Amino acid sequence: MYISILERQAKFGDALEILSGKLGSLLMIEVDKLRMQGRLLARAGDYTAAADIFHKILELCPDDWEGFLQYLGCLLEDDSIWCDEAVNDPVHPPKFVNCKVSHLTEEQFDSQMSIASACVQKLLADTVNNLIRCPYLATMEIERRKHLRGKRNDDDVMDGIVQYFCRFGHLGCFTSDVEMFVEVLAADQRTELLEKLMKARDTLSAPPTKALGLSMSFFKIKQLLLGDISTSSAGDLEASCVQMFEMYCTNLPLSKDLDPQEGTYGEELLSMICSILVQLFWRTKNVGYLVEAIMVLEFGLAIRRYVSQYKILLLHLYSHCGALSVAHEWYKSLDVKNILMESILHHILPQMLVSPLWTELNNLLKDYLKFMDDHFRESADLTFLAYRHRNYSKVIEFVQFKDRLQHSSQYLVAHVESSILQLKQSANNIEEEESFLEGMECGVHFLELSKEVGPKSLTFNEDLQSRPWWTPSSEKNYLLGPFEGISYYPKEILTKDREASLKRVVEKKCLLPRMIYLSIQSASVSIKEHEVNGSVTPDITSELKLLLERYAQFLGFSLTEAIEVVMGFYNEERSSVVSDSNLIDWLNFTVFLNAWSLSSNELVNPVGNGCRPRLWNIVDSLLEKYTLEKMRSIEPQLFSPWSGIELLIQLVTEPFAWHGLVIQSSLRSCFPSGKKKKKSGAASCSNLVHAITDSVVHLSHVLEDVMKWISEWMRKPEDENLENIFFLLRKPEDGPGKVFGMLEKFICSVNDAELGNRISPPLKSWTPADVARKMVSGKLKVLMEFSDICDSKLQFLHFMKQQIAQL
Repeated sequence: MYISILERQAKFGDALEILSGKLGSLLMIEVDKLRMQGRLLARAGDYTAAADIFHKILELCPDDWEGFLQYLGCLLEDDSIWCDEAVNDPVHPPKFVNCKVSHLTEEQFDSQMSIASACVQKLLADTVNNLIRCPYLATMEIERRKHLRGKRNDDDVMDGIVQYFCRFGHLGCFTSDVEMFVEVLAADQRTELLEKLMKARDTLSAPPTKALGLSMSFFKIKQLLLGDISTSSAGDLEASCVQMFEMYCTNLPLSKDLDPQEGTYGEELLSMICSILVQLFWRTKNVGYLVEAIMVLEFGLAIRRYVSQYKILLLHLYSHCGALSVAHEWYKSLDVKNILMESILHHILPQMLVSPLWTELNNLLKDYLKFMDDHFRESADLTFLAYRHRNYSKVIEFVQFKDRLQHSSQYLVAHVESSILQLKQSANNIEEEESFLEGMECGVHFLELSKEVGPKSLTFNEDLQSRPWWTPSSEKNYLLGPFEGISYYPKEILTKDREASLKRVVEKKCLLPRMIYLSIQSASVSIKEHEVNGSVTPDITSELKLLLERYAQFLGFSLTEAIEVVMGFYNEERSSVVSDSNLIDWLNFTVFLNAWSLSSNELVNPVGNGCRPRLWNIVDSLLEKYTLEKMRSIEPQLFSPWSGIELLIQLVTEPFAWHGLVIQSSLRSCFPSGKKKKKSGAASCSNLVHAITDSVVHLSHVLEDVMKWISEWMRKPEDENLENIFFLLRKPEDGPGKVFGMLEKFICSVNDAELGNRISPPLKSWTPADVARKMVSGKLKVLMEFSDICDSKLQFLHFMKQQIAQL
C-alpha cells in the first residue's frame, strides 16, 4: 500500500529504494515483486532496466501476456499500457491493446523488434509441447506493431494468424484472440487469409471435439473477415446455416455423458445460426426467418436449459415479436440476482416500461431498487470491514464501486419510472392519485431531481457485450430500420451523446408528477374562489406555465411556438415536427396546456362547438385521431410490427390517463361545495359540464373501438394461428424453413443409444407446436392485459356519466 501511494505521487525512486530494502523482502512472491519493480522502472523512464525485469518475468511465466505487452512497451519506450491503467473503464474494458507509433528511428525500431522476436523464439522453443498461447500471440503482436509502423508485412501477419489457428483454433476464444490482428488487414488480404485458413482446416487431423472446435472457429472468423453481409447472397447464408445445424446434430452424441451443468459441444453453433437468420429477416423482412431462429434456440434449450446466451437471444426475439410475457419468463429463468441486476436488467426493462404488464414491471423495479438501496446502506459496513482487516485495496474498490452505482443511469431511470408507473395505475381514481402525489411531495422532489440531473455525471453499467448484434444498446434496434449493408457486428461506441440524450428524457419525465398535480389543481380551481386550501390560484397557474415552458423546450420550441403547433392540430394541419418518436410528448404537453388554460386568463381560448373550450376540444380530437389512426394502421395479424402497438399502449396509459384526471378534477369542482355559487360560476360550470360530457362520450367510443380491435386478435382459433406460423416455414419456394426442416427430421430420428438418457428424453417430449403456441399465447396475453386497462378506463368513464347525470 505504501509503494502504491508513492507511485501515485510519482515518487518512483523512493518506491524502488523501499522495494529493494528490508520492507521489500516482505513480498514473498518473486514474480509479483518483479512486476512491481518493472512497472516502477518504466514509469521512472528507465526503459532498459525495466525491459530486463520483464524479460525475467517472461522466463518465469512464459504465458504472461500482459507481461509481454509491458516488455514490448519498454523496448519501444511506449508508456501507453501504464497510462491506460488509470482511465480504463472496468465495466467496458478496451477491446484492443493501445499503443503509440514509436518515436524511435527506423534503425532503433528494427533493432528492438529483433530483440523482442529473439525473446519470443526462445519462449516458443522452451514451450513447444505446452498449450501456452502467449508466445504465439506475441508473434502476431510484433507483426502488428511493424504493420502500424508502416512495414508491408501482410504475409507475416497472416502466417501468424494461420499458425495460431492450427494450434489453438479449437478453443472458443480463438476469434476474440485474433480480432485485433485481423483489423490491420485490407479487404483483399482478408479474403486471402480466409482461403489460407480453409486450407489449414482441411489438412488438419484432429479428434472429433477438436475438429468441431476448429470448424466453429472457422465459421466465426469467416463472419469477422467478410464483414459486410450484403456481399453474401441469401442462398449462401441459408446454406451456411444448414451446414452449421448439420454439424451441431452430428456432434451432439459427443455430449451425451456430460453433466447437465456442462456446455454441450458445438453449443455456440445455434447462436451463430440464430444471428444469420435474423440478418436474413433484416434483409428480406420475411418474418419466417425470425420464427425459424426462435425454433432453433428453443430446440437448444430443450437439450440444455442453462444456456444464458440462448435465453438472452430469445428474450430479444420474443420482445421484437410482441410476446413480451414469454420474454419476461426467459428473463426470470436467468435467475439474475444482486449486482447482476445492474448489468443485466437492460435486456428487459426498456420493453417492459412501455408494456401493459404492470404487475411484472412493478416487481422488476421493486426488486432492483431494493437491491440498490440495500447496497448503499450496507456499503459503509463493507468498507469499514475491509479497513479493519487491512485490505486497503478493497476499501478503495468498495468506495469506487458505490460511487459508480450512485451515478448509475439505470438506477436514475428506475427511480423515476417506478413513480410514473404508480401514477398510471392510480389514474382512474383521482382520490388515490392525489394521495399518492401527496406521498411524493406533490411532485416537488422530482422537480428538484430534474434540476440535479443536468450537471450530474452518469455511469452506464450495462453488459453491452451480452446484447445481440441487432440491438447493441437499449436505444437502438436495427431490425426497425432498413437494411443498408451494415457490417456483421455493428460497432457501437458509448459517447457523451448517449448520456445527454438520457438526461433529457429523465429531466422531461421528472416534470410529469408535478405537472399532473398542478393540472388537477388548475382544473379544480377553474370555477371556484381564487383561494383554495390556502394557496392562491395565480400561484398554480404561474408555476404550471413555467413548467409548460420547460416542457416546450424539450420539444425544441418556446411556449408560444409550441402553442401555435397545437393550434395547428385543430386546423387539421399535420405538423412536420410531430412524429411517432415525440407524439406522446406532444399529447402530454397539449393535455397540460389545456389544464393551465382552465385557470389562466393569459391564453386566448375561444369557445368552439357551442360552449366547449377550444383547447379541450383539441385534446379530445387529438387523442381520438391518433389512437384510432395508429390502431387502424396495424392489422390484427400475429406478426404485425409491435412498435406500433407499443405506441398505442402509451397513448392510452399516458396522455389519455392524464386527461382523464383533468376531467375528474373538473367534474368534482362542479358539485356544490356548500357555498352558494355566483351566477358567473354557475355559467362557467355549465360550460365545463358540456365539455366533460362530450369528452366522456368521445373517449368512451375510442376505448370501445380499441377493445373491439383487440377482440379481433382473440377471435382467431388457435389451430389457425399455429397453421399460419408453420406456413411461414413450409413454403415451397425459396426462403425460411431449410434449417427448420432439418430440425424436424432430427427430432423424428432421435436415437436413445446415441444421445443417452440426458439428451434423448427432453428432445422426444419437445415439439415445434408447443413453441408456436407459446409465441401466440405470449402476444395475446400482453394484448389481454392492455384490454383490461382499456376496460378499467371505460368503467370509470361510465361512472362519470352517472355523476354528470346527478348535476
